[in-house]
Amino acid sequence: MSRGFFRVIVILSIFLLTEGCATYYRRGREFQESFTQGDFTKALEALDENKRARTGKNRLLYLLNKGVVYQLLGNYEESNRVFENAYLFVEDLQKNYTVEALSLITNPQIRPYRGEDFEVVQIHYYKALNFLRLGAMEEALVECRRLNIRLNQLNDRYGTRKNRYKQDAFALNLMGIIYEASGEYNDAFIAYRNAYNTYQENYSTAFGIGPPDQLKRDLLRSAYLNGFTEELGRYEEEFGFIYEPREHSGGELVFFWNNGLGPVKGEWSINFAVVKGSGGAVMFVNEEYGYSFPFVLGTGSGGSSELGDLRIVRIAFPRYRERKPHYDSAVLTVDGKEYPLELAQNINEIAFKSLEDRMLREMSTSLLRVALKQAGEQLIRKQSSDLGALFSITSALTEKADTRNWQTLPYTISYARVPLSGDSPEIEFRSYPYNNGEMKSERFKLKTPAGYTAFLVHHTIKSLPLEP
Repeated sequence: MSRGFFRVIVILSIFLLTEGCATYYRRGREFQESFTQGDFTKALEALDENKRARTGKNRLLYLLNKGVVYQLLGNYEESNRVFENAYLFVEDLQKNYTVEALSLITNPQIRPYRGEDFEVVQIHYYKALNFLRLGAMEEALVECRRLNIRLNQLNDRYGTRKNRYKQDAFALNLMGIIYEASGEYNDAFIAYRNAYNTYQENYSTAFGIGPPDQLKRDLLRSAYLNGFTEELGRYEEEFGFIYEPREHSGGELVFFWNNGLGPVKGEWSINFAVVKGSGGAVMFVNEEYGYSFPFVLGTGSGGSSELGDLRIVRIAFPRYRERKPHYDSAVLTVDGKEYPLELAQNINEIAFKSLEDRMLREMSTSLLRVALKQAGEQLIRKQSSDLGALFSITSALTEKADTRNWQTLPYTISYARVPLSGDSPEIEFRSYPYNNGEMKSERFKLKTPAGYTAFLVHHTIKSLPLEP
């Protein structure tokens, strides 16, 4: 590796310091403040004023946040246009191997943001609900099929590898709801069944969410509508109650409650002792956590490791910081009857567990990055001690974790299915805070013809302060 090459790296590292020191959350403070205060027009302006985000390595996050803001403004068509661009961005994104190589000697924030697995799945949730609000059932079904493809890809990617988020129970449940609303009862039964199995086999232990009671009732009803008497009897026995068909001349409402805000990525660091072996082999060891990672980095002309006299290294690693929602539970009241909203998705828990599952992989990559920086420093010092010292400083300063994430996602998603009478019912939504504080009441009016399923989505943004 030439001296000229490392001059380029030093210059690049210094350039990265101008934007890499603050977390992604802090860099977008103006947008965050407007969004959390409910000033969505101002939040949209803050997004569009950031020209670098619209076309740079954070473009996906720009599109995701903008799609959410447009939905909250009630502009469902524009929201879906933006989310479609986000979907295409994820589909078309190819690895740039030059950028990947540079990220190993600077930090991972130089790469285009690709989205966490669960974030990419949520694109389809938002798009499907936008179509449903627009009354575009066929387009919502297309989104269901896209969602199914995405979930199959996710399942195939991990197979038997340790990753608790291999399937999305709530997404499967949503597919069933949309299929049923469109009259495709066989597809609805399959989706409900798959959702129930995923809640039972994965979500209940991994994320603390069992199958919602509404899902059980929907599964029984879809089995009945399909004439699947054997399956109906088996699930009745398993659930402990009998399905009783009821004639209902009115419409229905499926209400989705996006509660709070998901976590924010921050940074933490770990110190590793370097234990040298023979032939350029080194072992990075942290006794506090019981971690050890071996690397073979080759030897210099003198036969010793290129890490020189290095003894301790620090690596930066992303971590989530929780934003607990202000409200704990909610109910709908229609025609004097209450319907509690049931928890169906815990995005906060999925985020924490997903990062935890890949922690060792992230650490290994981070240690390789630090090791390559140190090896490079030793090579530069052989040619220029001053340049080597400068490279050492920039290497330390650019050791940053990737703190980007989709920060306008909700903390949790709950839902309820409600029978409606009349064509213009009034729905009261009441939310209750964690600390037994003041209940909040909001009202919605719908025009719902008989036999029609209406959809509403409501996002309660108010959250407790960001945890340290």
